[in-house]
Amino acid sequence: MDIFDKIEQRSDSGEPEKAIIVGLSADSMPLHDRSTEESLDELEALLETAGGTCLGRALQNRKRPEPRTFIGEGKVEEVKELAKANDCNVIVFDNELSPSQTRALTEEFELRVLDRSSLILDIFAGRAQTREGRLQVELAQYNYLLPRLSGMWTHLVSQTGSSAPIGTRGPGETQLETDRRHIRRKIDKLRAELNEVIRTRDTQRRLREKNNVSVIALVGYTNAGKSTLLNLLTGAGIQAENRLFDTLDTTTRRLDIGDIGEVLLSDTVGFIRKLPHHLVSAFKATLEELKYADLIVHVIDASSPEWEEQVRVVDNLIVTLGAGDTPRIEAYNKCDKLDADVRRRGDNIVMISAKTGQGTEQLLKMAEDRLSDRIQKVTLRFPYDKAGLVETLHRDGTVKDTRYLEDGVEVDVVVGLSLLGKMKEYVV
Repeated sequence: MDIFDKIEQRSDSGEPEKAIIVGLSADSMPLHDRSTEESLDELEALLETAGGTCLGRALQNRKRPEPRTFIGEGKVEEVKELAKANDCNVIVFDNELSPSQTRALTEEFELRVLDRSSLILDIFAGRAQTREGRLQVELAQYNYLLPRLSGMWTHLVSQTGSSAPIGTRGPGETQLETDRRHIRRKIDKLRAELNEVIRTRDTQRRLREKNNVSVIALVGYTNAGKSTLLNLLTGAGIQAENRLFDTLDTTTRRLDIGDIGEVLLSDTVGFIRKLPHHLVSAFKATLEELKYADLIVHVIDASSPEWEEQVRVVDNLIVTLGAGDTPRIEAYNKCDKLDADVRRRGDNIVMISAKTGQGTEQLLKMAEDRLSDRIQKVTLRFPYDKAGLVETLHRDGTVKDTRYLEDGVEVDVVVGLSLLGKMKEYVV
């Protein structure tokens, strides 16, 4: 049995697991994370996404987390009584707990204790469909688990053997040591497999660059409507429902944009506040694609009262992933739910509805304008004594069509502006 199967201890009854969610008050959190109630609302939505149900909340007012139990002994007793009264079987914390805090709280509550990170990892594990997605989630799970092994087992007594040869008797390898060794081997294997994924992506990226194929990356807070927009623009047909992390695996489709021609439109995993760093690290192969995108379309749920905080979270992650200087369009989605007087305006802002199609023509025109700074779809005509230049276009551009006329060769091509500048005299 896999180590994670041992730890999960899921209920087999088919009934939603009943939980109490716990957080620290706004006063105890950093200045940039003041929306405590909204964060707990989001945690409750995450719990429902994972198949659980929230039967109560507890909020602790402390200047800083208590080292042993995070919320202090008094609040622990209060949560314990609340869980008992509601017949709950799991306690979920809104912040990441240290391994020692998780152990202490598990002993105090005599119930399973999860933190926000473990809950998100659980959701990702259930949503990953592709091999790459599963590899990345599994790596994040093992990295999260490794420092939390101590104290999780009741069978960590050293094995001794009275019949062992003289000179070799003594404590055998504990189950804890065995499990740690097992996990480290798994982590090394997963990293090696993901390195192959990264090498494959590098090869694909170089091919795109050679062929002057632009990439537009859709990013945004989870449930902002990225997948719905991808479906609308490309007919991708991917599942898009109104729930957190509905789409996990990256989907890329071809899209024709005006004079730019064919581009790749890529839907990335949704972001969320307090996204586990293990997950960001494990999904590096996927998320790093943002750094190499030619244009980022930040899809924002304009109907959410928390849209400003969500924008801040996504903007910070974009910078963290090395894509802070990439050209960006902010697409305020779900504008069909807004009143006209709340519309926002700006050179890089567009109001859209991925559900009705409103504003998407303007979005595509803005994308064309941004990408035209890099590549151009043009028609060139060469006299036959210059026909050798067509080979240059095949090598350094993307030739769409070639026509042989009486006075020369005519070529429809997508080409970089630097090369186009050298051939501008042949533009039709």
